[in-house]
Amino acid sequence: MRFRYLLTVLLAAGTLAAQAPAPKPADIGGVWEMTTQTPQGDMTSDATFVQDGEKFKYTSTGFQGMEMAGEGTVKGQDLEWTVTISTPQGDFTLIYKGKAEGETMTGEVQAGDFGAFPFTAKKKK
Repeated sequence: MRFRYLLTVLLAAGTLAAQAPAPKPADIGGVWEMTTQTPQGDMTSDATFVQDGEKFKYTSTGFQGMEMAGEGTVKGQDLEWTVTISTPQGDFTLIYKGKAEGETMTGEVQAGDFGAFPFTAKKKK
């Protein structure tokens, strides 16, 4: 009898947890000053995020004035987006993963065979 009661309580708790709403996505819309730490030194540029719920579009002016654009998702505070850059040697993909906390972001960008580099960002507006 005691086991049956415990099992009922555990199943009820699991059902309630499964029905809990997903956390609201962090508000990342706007312009951010983003700095990526690379072997060539810190690279800073403005990045614009246009958010629609859990999805967003990203644009930035990268190294040597190269325009970069991508799309991603934000779930709670966790962000992920991909940027594909076309070069004379072919397309090159950057994968960003990070966390937004209020007016700051931290994370890393995976740059293919070149490795991963940390980034930080501060919201400007």
